[in-house]
Amino acid sequence: MALVTLKPNTTPELYFECYNISPDTFAGKTLMEIADLDLHEGKIKAKLGDFFEITGSPGKTAEETNIRIIGDCSRMKYIGNKMTAGTITVEGDADMYVGGWMKGGKIHVIGNVDSFCGIAMEGGEIVVDGDAQNHVGSAYRGDWRGMRGGTIRIRGNAGNDIGTFMLGGTIIIEKDAFIHVSTHAEGGTVIIKGDVQGRVGGQMVKGDIYVLGKVQYMLPGFKKTASVEKEIDGLNATFTHYIGDLGERHPKSKGQQIYGNLYVLES
Repeated sequence: MALVTLKPNTTPELYFECYNISPDTFAGKTLMEIADLDLHEGKIKAKLGDFFEITGSPGKTAEETNIRIIGDCSRMKYIGNKMTAGTITVEGDADMYVGGWMKGGKIHVIGNVDSFCGIAMEGGEIVVDGDAQNHVGSAYRGDWRGMRGGTIRIRGNAGNDIGTFMLGGTIIIEKDAFIHVSTHAEGGTVIIKGDVQGRVGGQMVKGDIYVLGKVQYMLPGFKKTASVEKEIDGLNATFTHYIGDLGERHPKSKGQQIYGNLYVLES
């Protein structure tokens, strides 16, 4: 696979909007054409080549193109925005909107990410080795269309509002989460391998939530049904099954109401 390497040569005074750092945009271009692509620092339009050392060669298509960013991207937003194929590796931290509206390909962040990672994601894979802030796989503010497909794996902790308005796909948090998991969800799967404080599944209509640690505060809109055996992300275990949110409307299939599912690991 063809590789383009970017090395930031400065720390922005504000924040860079790096919406053009994507295999779809780099594919088929020369290094000079890549360096001439736009980015924004606040309201000021600049060029990628003004702030990055760019080496290597892209592929002819997005699928053949790999991007590697070496350095701190903690003030750089929209990396992998709307990408459909190829890969991006960030060797450091990254700012908000990593993989936003992503449709395919893979992003690997060897560090932490800020909020809105995988916002409105439709396909592909995002792996974050560190922590994530808020709104992982959620809808954009004011929109009702959250994550619809693909997989997000956070190997550290995550903040609040995970999978808000989620419609499909899978989010895996390998450590702890804060509050608001799958709020307003109408599909998809969220797996929290650590503890979560509360507000899990609030106003949830459909979808599945697995908590392998503890839920500190259960919502009253969830009803315990039974103990069930499940295999989830390679773990075979017994879970307490809850359905909810009982205060919400729920569709019917063959005359039976469909509820959201919350599975909490039994100790």
